Amino acid sequence: MNILSKAIYRFFLAGLLFLSLPVLKAGTPDEGMWLPMFVERLNYVDMQKMGLKLTAEELYSINNSSLKDAVVGLAAGSAPYGYFCTGEIVSDQGLLFTNHHCGYNNIQEHSTVEHDYLTNGFWAMSFDEELPNPGLTASFLNRMENVTEQILSKLSDTMSESTREAKIQEISEEIQKNASEDGKYTPVVHSFFGGNEFYLFVYVTYKDVRLVGAPPSSIGKFGGDTDNWMWPRHTGDFSIFRVYTAPDGSPAEYSKENIPLKPKHYLPVSLKGVQKDDFAMIWGFPGSTDRYSTSFGVQATIDETNPIIVKVRDRKLAIMREDMEADPRIKLMYSAKYASSANYWKYAIGQNRMLKRLKIVDRKKGIEDDFNKWIDQSSDRTDKYGDALKLISEGYDQLKATNPSLLYLSEAVFQGPEIIAFAMRTGGLASTLEALKKAKKDEKVKLEEKLQNAIAAQQKRAADFYKDFNLPTDQKLFAGMLELYYNSVPVDQRPAIFGQLEGKFKGDFKAWAAHLYDKSIFASSVRYEAFLAHPDYKTLTRDPFFDMASKVRANILNLYTIQASPEEMIAKGNRLFIAALRLMNPEHNYAPDANSTMRLSYGKVLDYYPGNAMHYDYITTLDGVMEKEDATNPEFVVDPKLKALWEKKDYGRYGVKINGKDELITCFLSTNDITGGNSGSPVINGNGELIGLAFDGNWEAMSGDIAFEVNLQRTINVDVRYVLFIIEKLGGCSRLIDEMTLVQ
Repeated sequence: MNILSKAIYRFFLAGLLFLSLPVLKAGTPDEGMWLPMFVERLNYVDMQKMGLKLTAEELYSINNSSLKDAVVGLAAGSAPYGYFCTGEIVSDQGLLFTNHHCGYNNIQEHSTVEHDYLTNGFWAMSFDEELPNPGLTASFLNRMENVTEQILSKLSDTMSESTREAKIQEISEEIQKNASEDGKYTPVVHSFFGGNEFYLFVYVTYKDVRLVGAPPSSIGKFGGDTDNWMWPRHTGDFSIFRVYTAPDGSPAEYSKENIPLKPKHYLPVSLKGVQKDDFAMIWGFPGSTDRYSTSFGVQATIDETNPIIVKVRDRKLAIMREDMEADPRIKLMYSAKYASSANYWKYAIGQNRMLKRLKIVDRKKGIEDDFNKWIDQSSDRTDKYGDALKLISEGYDQLKATNPSLLYLSEAVFQGPEIIAFAMRTGGLASTLEALKKAKKDEKVKLEEKLQNAIAAQQKRAADFYKDFNLPTDQKLFAGMLELYYNSVPVDQRPAIFGQLEGKFKGDFKAWAAHLYDKSIFASSVRYEAFLAHPDYKTLTRDPFFDMASKVRANILNLYTIQASPEEMIAKGNRLFIAALRLMNPEHNYAPDANSTMRLSYGKVLDYYPGNAMHYDYITTLDGVMEKEDATNPEFVVDPKLKALWEKKDYGRYGVKINGKDELITCFLSTNDITGGNSGSPVINGNGELIGLAFDGNWEAMSGDIAFEVNLQRTINVDVRYVLFIIEKLGGCSRLIDEMTLVQ
């Protein structure tokens, strides 16, 4: 990736759901997100002792069907560098389970005020009623391979970090090219342990993924922001999709001729339920953890990253919420955006709280003290690793000058009003129009074709954008977010976009915003479509938001250029630090940080004690939903049909007896180690059967992406029997139940 691509990628990465957790000293087997290809060597004996009944070959195999073949990475495009969620195949017809919050955007895209699937739910009663989702892809891991030697053999200790990175990228691209088999596979090389190891992942990516079912949001999002990251939880957090292929079984774009996927493996679904101390493993694509972060990195998170995220999103959410509460149409348009922003807002609050409470900085300093003592025992160690912590410390000190500015730019400008990022994505169109103006006669034919392709791409992008764009709301976001940014960032680190505000509008952000939105082609679908019908370079480049986007882009590049040197220092320091830690503790099996590659974690179903004189059971039941019911609070509204089923105790084969009472278990806890990207991951018992879907972590361990909390860390899972109950009893969609393999 080039500098700008990395900058934009990091901006979006900051908004993803994280729940990462350090493997800096030996812990329980519950700690660690493990690469499947090494499970037999590193973890299999422990897993057997805890209750695993499958062979290692049944977990991960290249030549035969195995559990890995039922686990899916979901992406908004065929980009294996980052999966936003995980899904699992649960039938021989490509039926896929994931979380409701993972399918939320797609459910919202299909919703209208007249057909509000977010509020009322959606159930396809036949294959023909299943809804396509352009851009949504499902990737299956075909194989992984250790390519560390291929890469490290061509690197040297004398290389600068930038030269090293460029060489790694060059070699990786060649490896990926050879593994793609002329486009049959989507391969990617990932770095592990701070750039000390490298692995190739080869995927098959399917592009026709259709919405099959979703419960009402009062079930799929029950508890809303109040319950988010909390236990006890009573959320039916699931949605259902299906993967389709071309008639010959190969990946294909959406077509009516496509057929349901015939998977290599699918998960049987257990009706036996869970008991305390049962074995549980989770497979999926965890997005990002920072297990090897030093005290310097943690301090930066506490002092800069999280406070800025909370401050900006507080205002952003308030602006959105005001308009959403005033108009059902706007509520529908902005629901997915609001939920996404609110999720990480609350996460940042909880993470900072627990980083401080659990004294994670002090814990990290203890590790660093041990590291320094180990280094001092040998001159060879000092020569090779002695500068590691110094490089990291100095790098973070230098970043303090610009890092807050980048965070504000990301949160308030780039992810604030949508119009700036939308305008930024027309840079390619502008370049083509400029080239066409200067082209010679014999060059114009190809450029005209390129222009038509660019226009078609912009028309498609515009259709998606304006569907959920409300001009007055975005205008309010612009005024509010840009004012906050303006007052928070040093003058010399801002983009040159505020001249008109300070001059003509005398600091009145609302008046400035009204003027810009009135003049811009991007503020109206009608204006933008008219422009695309007759595009010209002058109109585009003189547009106030195109100009603003260009200056924001230049500002990003400038700040990242300033940060390049300290970032290289930190990268080199981390690489040396992690390599030395592993040498320092050779008896310990270290799990690599999450990086959106397939992992499994294993643990057990278990309760916990969140604080003094407090105990949380490992299950919740439908009774708890009714206890939380509040008709005046949209987060705790109970679906009338669900309440009627509860009153009758009409749970069918999905209910259980607890202390002589008929109960329906909604959610359960396990000690599995997960992070963002694991949302929707299958929770699997020792027989390889699906028992639940992972969807959250717990509030008391929000520092978990930096320090795993053995006694506090829990994964919150929706019980698969609650999922089946909702499908059959509330949704009336028994055809889906019939195609699964249910195990009594």
